[in-house]
Amino acid sequence: MDLLAALNTGHEGGCGTLHANSAADVPARVEALGVAAGLSREAVHSQLAPALRVVIHLVRPPQGARYLSEVAALEVDSSGLVVSRPAVSFRPDGVAKTGP
Repeated sequence: MDLLAALNTGHEGGCGTLHANSAADVPARVEALGVAAGLSREAVHSQLAPALRVVIHLVRPPQGARYLSEVAALEVDSSGLVVSRPAVSFRPDGVAKTGP
């Protein structure tokens, strides 16, 4: 939660690292960490929404070389929770995927 606090100080820009299985899992992962730290679900999402706008997801396949897998935008849905919306995904060779 220190990262969210730092990103919400009014200064433009920032970055950090979070371990999640996919870009889509980032809001739930941050929520779990926040709840474990004693924050309510609503408080976590109210801190997350202004702090993070983009997720860059890297993967490491069995061959071992990490690559950029996906870029996703974080948005607030109608229930007030932060959700991940895929922007673009990539194959291991770096070519952008098309279609679902």
